Amino acid sequence: MVGPDIAAHCEPEGFEDGVLSVRAESTTWATQVRLLVPAILRSLDERLGEGTVTKIVVKGPGGPSWRH
Repeated sequence: MVGPDIAAHCEPEGFEDGVLSVRAESTTWATQVRLLVPAILRSLDERLGEGTVTKIVVKGPGGPSWRH
């Protein structure tokens, strides 16, 4: 749905109450996807029905855990 480039560098993490969470492999890809969120939402509305996905939360790569 998002094209091969974005799909190769991002993956969905969850979907709850209309909110789609996506994890990008780098901060650069996270920024790129955030810029494309309005276009992705329009595409999802066309393919899945309006209002199925109401928000996309894009997260960057997970950082190191500092817990002991």
